[in-house]
Amino acid sequence: MRVAGLARHPKEDTIPETDEQLLEDFEAPVIENIAFECGDHVVYPHHGAGKVLKKELRKMFGEEREYLTIKILHNDMTVMVPCENAGIAGLRRIIDEEAVKTVLGVLTADVSDMPKNWNRRFKHNRDKIKTGEIGELAEVVRNLALREHEKGLSTGEKQMYTRTKKILASELMYALEKTEDEAEAYLDDLLAASAAEKLGAAPAK
Repeated sequence: MRVAGLARHPKEDTIPETDEQLLEDFEAPVIENIAFECGDHVVYPHHGAGKVLKKELRKMFGEEREYLTIKILHNDMTVMVPCENAGIAGLRRIIDEEAVKTVLGVLTADVSDMPKNWNRRFKHNRDKIKTGEIGELAEVVRNLALREHEKGLSTGEKQMYTRTKKILASELMYALEKTEDEAEAYLDDLLAASAAEKLGAAPAK
């Protein structure tokens, strides 16, 4: 179980080679604290969407505080976040219908400019992911999906693409009321169709 406290400062001069390093470098955006309750679906930036299982007082590190226990479905991880630090951790509610339309628009839009150098491109995308904004996450997924169809991805970018796509699908699962498999298939089909339209090839079946 992972216990979230204050976010660590990112190491801007390094490029992580693994998901765990990318996670350690993550600094969540500070947002307004929201009073979450048991059963709420929430998004924990860089981990994905999950469900609040418990809200209870616990004594940890010699101090008694109220904690949220959150189950992240797509990676079967459980995290604990102090209620008073929910905003610091970047916890937010699942996007609404209008925001879903915006995200789908981003996913099917044209690719945005990215550095040609692999290291710079990786850092460029990593910085977008670190914002915790779903629109930025969707942009990274779209750009990597198009690049994969057109030129292929390096090992590091493949890992980033797989992880960000799962995080995005985990939120769309709740927002669109789908199962995990349905949400991932929906996202894959959308990206494949969009890439085929832009690159002039038939989508893979």
